Amino acid sequence: MPINLALGDTDRPVPRWALRSAKALPFVVLPHCLWRLPFAFDFSMGIVDPSASPMPWWAPAYVFGLSVLTEALALLCTGLVSGWGEQVPDWVPLIGGRRVALLAAIIPAALGGLGLVVMWDTMPLAWFGLLGFQEVAFSNGWWMLLARVCISPVMLWGPIVLALTYAYYRRRRSA
Repeated sequence: MPINLALGDTDRPVPRWALRSAKALPFVVLPHCLWRLPFAFDFSMGIVDPSASPMPWWAPAYVFGLSVLTEALALLCTGLVSGWGEQVPDWVPLIGGRRVALLAAIIPAALGGLGLVVMWDTMPLAWFGLLGFQEVAFSNGWWMLLARVCISPVMLWGPIVLALTYAYYRRRRSA
């Protein structure tokens, strides 16, 4: 059976909200990826850190790689609403054409979503100095506002992945 890599081309219908969320996810994390790029070239983006040292020679490659990896992981979440998330495409060596085991998709997606929630959804605690969390210092309020505007959407990543994972589970659990 040939696989169509189009979103929503699944055995059972994908909820419209899940399809839209999966399509939006790469754009949700994009501002954060773009915010990160100037740091690769030792531009502090208004962050005040007296102990900061010059960036090492490998920093640009690392920061660009991290941004590309972030976008790739966001795109990978489209597998939760796509036919290739239910059956491995034929062109994949050794396992092409096989059905994706439900737990082989659910466990990594759920753990990834929970990890993202822990990593990013504690940021408001730092903004308000709660529970010992501290935000970095900025040279002025405009830099702080820009940072929060660019970084805040990434707080949606974990909850969106968890919601997509639940929708995937409900759709696949019984055919």
